[in-house]
Amino acid sequence: MKDEKIPIDEIYVPTKRRATLNPETVEQLAAAIMEEGQKAPILVRHDGKRYVLVEGLHRMEACRALGEETVIGVLVQARKH
Repeated sequence: MKDEKIPIDEIYVPTKRRATLNPETVEQLAAAIMEEGQKAPILVRHDGKRYVLVEGLHRMEACRALGEETVIGVLVQARKH
């Protein structure tokens, strides 16, 4: 698995995950990303037509808040049930 730049606008955030968003955490991460860059990639899966966020909502939103159009992410496989 390698890191790639993923367009933020192409990432779908499931409603349940969106409910966990903490604006203070986003602000703190945005400040850290401005100083040090994005340390850990987000995790996304591809559902055939778009990326779906698996992990990294706050990192993605921090990048968006900084005006970034892309976020560093890793494409993972969907878990089989």
